[in-house]
Amino acid sequence: MSQLMIKVEGISKYYRLGTQGSGRLREDWSNWWKSVGRKSARADASSRGEAHIWALKDVSFEVGEGEVIGFIGKNGAGKSTLLKIISRITQPTQGRIRGRGRIASLLEVGTGFHQELTGRENIYLNGHMLGMTRREIDSQFDAIVDFSGVETFLDTPVKRYSSGMYVRLAFAVAAHLTPEILIVDEVLSVGDAEFQQKCLRKMKEVSGQEGRTVLFVSHNMQALRNLCHRAYILEHGVLVEGGPADRMIARYLRDSQVHFLRQFYPEPALAPGNDHIRIKRVELIPAYSGAEELIDIRTALQLELEFWYEPPGVSDLIVGIHLFALTGDCVFDVSSSRTTLDKGLVKCGCRIPANFLNDGSYYISIVFVSNTTHRLFYFESCLAFEVADYREHTSWYGKWIGYVRPDFKVTLEALNPDGYV
Repeated sequence: MSQLMIKVEGISKYYRLGTQGSGRLREDWSNWWKSVGRKSARADASSRGEAHIWALKDVSFEVGEGEVIGFIGKNGAGKSTLLKIISRITQPTQGRIRGRGRIASLLEVGTGFHQELTGRENIYLNGHMLGMTRREIDSQFDAIVDFSGVETFLDTPVKRYSSGMYVRLAFAVAAHLTPEILIVDEVLSVGDAEFQQKCLRKMKEVSGQEGRTVLFVSHNMQALRNLCHRAYILEHGVLVEGGPADRMIARYLRDSQVHFLRQFYPEPALAPGNDHIRIKRVELIPAYSGAEELIDIRTALQLELEFWYEPPGVSDLIVGIHLFALTGDCVFDVSSSRTTLDKGLVKCGCRIPANFLNDGSYYISIVFVSNTTHRLFYFESCLAFEVADYREHTSWYGKWIGYVRPDFKVTLEALNPDGYV
């Protein structure tokens, strides 16, 4: 059995929303004193009608040395809050965490960076924060710079870095400065596809060859499947189930398909995306053909997408739609034509015809590309759905092979009814 690295025991996190100071020291001190002790704080908040939320509720699990653990759940499930507590960035309301070894966290763009310092200076700053000596940092310095690809801007203050440069350098530092535990949130989606693959290979290397522990959050089911030994599903702050990654991913996609046909973000500041793309709405609308509202092979599907767009200079935009089977195999990849658009709200649509997909589980990712080469944003596994079987006039009930099942007409014609000649 591998050595225990992290033990999470009954972690809960309680937030009171919208609570602000009164501006009067005596009153604020009195309110703070009343809030000491969790029971009195909750009772006090409830009596005043303040909004509150349990971001996490009684979460427990263990992680062994060299394990790669994935966390799965929709936005707001509590994944990021849990990683922040494990990283000691925030404190739990209840419960405790026991662990051993140094932790390097990559939870937000620029985590641990000082805006006014250069890339070079931030490498040493992060190393010292991890408890490393200058000699240890020197031994890894060239590898960090080479991995990040920001050598040209190494002596530039990081406040002038793009979000992609931030992430490349931050991940390179975290992966090379030998922490025993590496914690990575879905911040990697900021980088381009090539760098994401590079990061995934590095995480597999540090866990498999170097025996380090990795905690990983992503909406990329294929990345989770390839990288993680085990996974945990979080729903509304509660750890629902844990087990082998393949089984947890299958359960998550199947269980969430009814609620995963639509995601809506009315406020740009809270929406997935970055400086160029912010998602407002993505929805899969079934044209139900049966009496029950069930997607089966006869059901046509309309994909609709709305997003706020900020062009990166003068460039065209292409929106690509990737449909994946539950196995991670790509069923198809279609894209819009190259279009020059001004800043503002954009709508995109795509129709998947009836009698095309075979029965099974599927999920959709959407990519936004500028001038066919630069990836602006990849909205990974944003929708998931299940297609049910439907058959008439047949006595065979086995599984049809393949991911598509088009309603092509196959004809038979007798050319010589009397014999072989």
